[in-house]
Amino acid sequence: MTAERYQMLINGAWVDASDGARFDSLCPATGHVWATVPEATPQDVDRAVQAAADAMSGPWGQMTPTARGKCLTKLADLLAANSEAIGRIETTDTGKMFKETAWQATYIAEYLHFYAGAADKIQGETLPIDKPDMFVFTDREPIGVVAAVVPWNSQMFLSAVKIGPALAAGNTIVLKASEHASAPLLEFGKLVAQAGIPDGVVNIVTGGPVCGTALTTHPLVAKIAFTGGPDAARHIVRNSAENFAEVSLELGGKSPFIVFDDADLESAVNGSVAGIFAATGQSCVAGSRLYLHEDIADAFLERMVAIAKNIRIGDPQADETEMGPLCTPGQLQHIEAQVALATEEGGTVLAGGQRADLDGLYYQPTIIECPRQGMTIVDTELFGPVLAVQRFRTEEEVVALANDTKHGLAAGIFTRDAARSLRMSKRVKAGIIWVNTYRAISPIAAFGGLKSSGYGREAGLQAVYDYTRPKTVWMNLSDAPIANPFKPR
Repeated sequence: MTAERYQMLINGAWVDASDGARFDSLCPATGHVWATVPEATPQDVDRAVQAAADAMSGPWGQMTPTARGKCLTKLADLLAANSEAIGRIETTDTGKMFKETAWQATYIAEYLHFYAGAADKIQGETLPIDKPDMFVFTDREPIGVVAAVVPWNSQMFLSAVKIGPALAAGNTIVLKASEHASAPLLEFGKLVAQAGIPDGVVNIVTGGPVCGTALTTHPLVAKIAFTGGPDAARHIVRNSAENFAEVSLELGGKSPFIVFDDADLESAVNGSVAGIFAATGQSCVAGSRLYLHEDIADAFLERMVAIAKNIRIGDPQADETEMGPLCTPGQLQHIEAQVALATEEGGTVLAGGQRADLDGLYYQPTIIECPRQGMTIVDTELFGPVLAVQRFRTEEEVVALANDTKHGLAAGIFTRDAARSLRMSKRVKAGIIWVNTYRAISPIAAFGGLKSSGYGREAGLQAVYDYTRPKTVWMNLSDAPIANPFKPR
């Protein structure tokens, strides 16, 4: 089978790498090469950033905010109309379930609609200044060229929450797709020109660390929006010292999922199953630490183990499949090593614990009961369908356990006690708290974490302002001449 041959989007043109270098993209469901993608050189990245900088002073910079919003509206409509085709490509490239990728592409269009509507709502303010005869106001201006770096998982969502507010605020963008699965974003790039967005406003480059370093250190980049792991994030922050770019980081998590004894057991079980096994656990907000009140732990685990053992694993394109493969061989090896270590440290495997008997990168839905908080698996992000379970007795105890982590992205709390849910939402240290639900998202609600889960927020109206800088303007309204500060001799 001939591999699909992709190109990069630079200044409105589809191009190969300047030196012709390419890399393979594997289909996780089969383990076979299905596409090849350009390996961008620093020179290619420079062309993309320069094109974005030129577009700022070109037609895009001269557009009214309302006109920019209309371009985003058109892009959103095109994405919704092409959601099934892009979903198929994303499933092939990442192994995520087609049912999820097609739905996500449709819903992610709503993020672009949201920011399209916000484009002409960005406002400055007048200041009640303490000096007579002075009129002072602020204006909000676009930051400039944005470097957006996204991982392979949920890449359409993670791109939309960067492209939407960046373009609404009048910026231009160079998007670096993940080297593990670049095709969906390149397919998305085909819609940009159709939306009436001028050449150079949106550029998409592909490659590994060389490409990423060239982009995040480029002197014309004014803001870096990064989603990924903490090790790469440290490099990003160091790189930003070269150009003093503003940086926002959305990193990984090890999110606690807390179930009290008064919770609706069926809802809590279903929420936990979806929180860890949906997307094969390949989600930064996966509820991968389950804390169960001791009075309901046995009944809860009995139900959850039965569900986990009956999840249908297989072809992510098939309607009957409930869980697909992992995306990369490295993930599979990492999970195998961590599960083995967990059993060595005293963990008990209640379900799964090994590869699925299928060709491709498949791992069984796995539940491990952990006798103590200090086990490695309790605070190590596996990015796969593996759940670490512990029991607790009191609210104080579970708050301490939930917060005993270097992460702080999300948390789930299941209880019928309204007062407790409010107490817990204040006491658990995470950027997102879900009460009696899990993994709910909306363009209206901000998304982001604390501690090693990053800083800055994506989605929500505030995100548009995060892609602007305030300019303060002082106007002297007096007709009187300015006094000479030096007395004549």
